[in-house]
Amino acid sequence: MKSATPPQFPVASPSPDAVVASHGHLDHVGALPSLLSGDDRSPIHWTPPTRELALTLARDTLKLHGGTYNCPFTEEEIKRVTQVSETHGYRETFEAADHQVTFYNAGHIPGSAHVLIDDGDTRLLYTGDFHTEDQRLVAGTTARPAADVVVCESTYSDVTHGNRGDLEEQFATSVRTTLWEGGTVVIPAFAIGRTQELLLICESHDIPCYVDGMGKQVTETLRQYPAFLRDGEALRRAKSHARFVTGRDGHRKRIAEKNVAIITTSGMLSGGPAMTYIPEIRDRPVNKIAMTGYQVEGTPGRELLETGRAEIDGRVMPVAAQVEQYDFSAHADRSGLLELLDSYRDTPVLIDHGDRCGAFADELVADGFEASAPENGDRVSI
Repeated sequence: MKSATPPQFPVASPSPDAVVASHGHLDHVGALPSLLSGDDRSPIHWTPPTRELALTLARDTLKLHGGTYNCPFTEEEIKRVTQVSETHGYRETFEAADHQVTFYNAGHIPGSAHVLIDDGDTRLLYTGDFHTEDQRLVAGTTARPAADVVVCESTYSDVTHGNRGDLEEQFATSVRTTLWEGGTVVIPAFAIGRTQELLLICESHDIPCYVDGMGKQVTETLRQYPAFLRDGEALRRAKSHARFVTGRDGHRKRIAEKNVAIITTSGMLSGGPAMTYIPEIRDRPVNKIAMTGYQVEGTPGRELLETGRAEIDGRVMPVAAQVEQYDFSAHADRSGLLELLDSYRDTPVLIDHGDRCGAFADELVADGFEASAPENGDRVSI
């Protein structure tokens, strides 16, 4: 599922013999229940956190768009997902559609996986989304299984992330300064991964914070799977440090008047409790909006960064509050991509999942790789 207004879904629904999901983000599993329409009952293979996150996203999509063209599945298809689900841990080889499949920790979010597929002749490694450096929530990937072909993401192929420790310190100093000056900080954050990372950062830097939106439920879910976290006890402490918002808009408006940080969905200002908090704090220059994730073109978050105003609940609002952007990405940057691919210099590499797949493939070719960037629908023989 592609976040847009309205949301976009795959142009066709295949009938797979089996489904293997790399991780529980909307762009990877947002339309997954639609594969179970009609008589199809394909088994779905994933890690336990990915299963829970995918179901959470599906139920939220149904709540927001159910019964409209903006939702390609029904409650019945979501029930079918639970019926055909098969969960697996890392490095536990299993069979899917007569192939041997193994998950490896991809270091992106809890439960995210590199997927190694072996048909007995050729071993294909699908990297999924991955990060090579440690985050507070999950450790970076170190898995480099032998493969005959690699399908590699390229989200940040032309970006160099700054030092994570320095970024955290910059973020914490900025938030504390605003609170000391009497302001409120709204921190739009993705529910899955980013909210929990920011919870851990706020606890580590003793920043008083509230948490609102779907991130609350996701935090509770991830705490049930400590084996897929870098430090389950740290997440428990972080949750205890924060206050989870349980009230309605009236309660939120009162919280918006406090000298606190508010971590809330949606990360791109396209819905969620942020629709209440932003209008309440937007007109005071002492307040701050700290964006913590990539803002897709056409979203209110992107509009706010570029123009200083955003369409919130159908109204275009000028924002006098300070607006800052922090690169807390859970993806490998250019050096991280090259670090992983360096283990596969003699292996054909297919580049996907990025805005410049062709350009990155050309750069790899110039560096001695056998690389290409197939278009959607292309068939590649290895």
